Amino acid sequence: MSKLTAREIVKTYAGRDVLRKVSLELESGKIYGLIGRNGAGKTTLLSVLTAQNPATAGTVELDGMQVWENPEALEHLCFSRELNQMAGSGVATMKVKEYLQIAAAYYAHWDGEMAKRLVGEFGIDVKKRIGKLSKGMLSMVTIIVAMASKADFTILDEPVSGLDVIAREHFYRMLLDEYNETGRTFVISTHIIEEAADVFEEVIILDDGRILLKENTQELLDRAYHISGHEEDVARAVQGLTVCHEERLGRSRGVTVLLSPGQELSCDCSVNVQKVSLQKLFTALCGEERV
Repeated sequence: MSKLTAREIVKTYAGRDVLRKVSLELESGKIYGLIGRNGAGKTTLLSVLTAQNPATAGTVELDGMQVWENPEALEHLCFSRELNQMAGSGVATMKVKEYLQIAAAYYAHWDGEMAKRLVGEFGIDVKKRIGKLSKGMLSMVTIIVAMASKADFTILDEPVSGLDVIAREHFYRMLLDEYNETGRTFVISTHIIEEAADVFEEVIILDDGRILLKENTQELLDRAYHISGHEEDVARAVQGLTVCHEERLGRSRGVTVLLSPGQELSCDCSVNVQKVSLQKLFTALCGEERV
């Protein structure tokens, strides 16, 4: 089983640590979801993992091989990120077909037939320049590069940004089909958490440059509850539990709790108990009103 491993990664910009001793292990054959607030360091982490950005400190290894400036390791990695349409970026003036030709030369396991098929499915005019594409079309180009790269570890940064709901559903079906067929590892960074939650086998939450948690998605959600009712009843129900978030309205109180592994919830009928979605749990853990 292949592993992409980051150890004690620090990344500093202008005297500020964007990543703070991040250690992370990604195993082959899984779909990971990376979520975090704007500025949490998600894109920086992904660029360091794939050697597109040097770490200030720490190491990244693929099966024991240093990733930085190592062609043998890099041929197994793909980081497909949002394209820059700004004039002068270099990419903006390229035609789509030119951009895909560069990708084909860069990625050792490039699948030209898949790229051609996806261009047709998405209805992309390959003669158009990158700078003239809509936001949705730009996302489609990044998806094509990611999928056709056939990289063992494929990382997509906000792949569905700009896509309508039908195109997003198509992407998730395509992702699962490719995963089931090849067993490739995918890491998806997204702000559209709710609809992607069912796709993530494991979820990674990055908060202020640190890994807050990395866990099997379903096992995590099985430990998360929202408990509401009269303040006194709720206080009794959550005694001894880890409270992530709370809100009050008059004498009513609502709290989000995350049980420890093996811990059980024991509440009487005086309070209302509900399961919590991944998006709600993320908000409870990383929102401004967290406990």
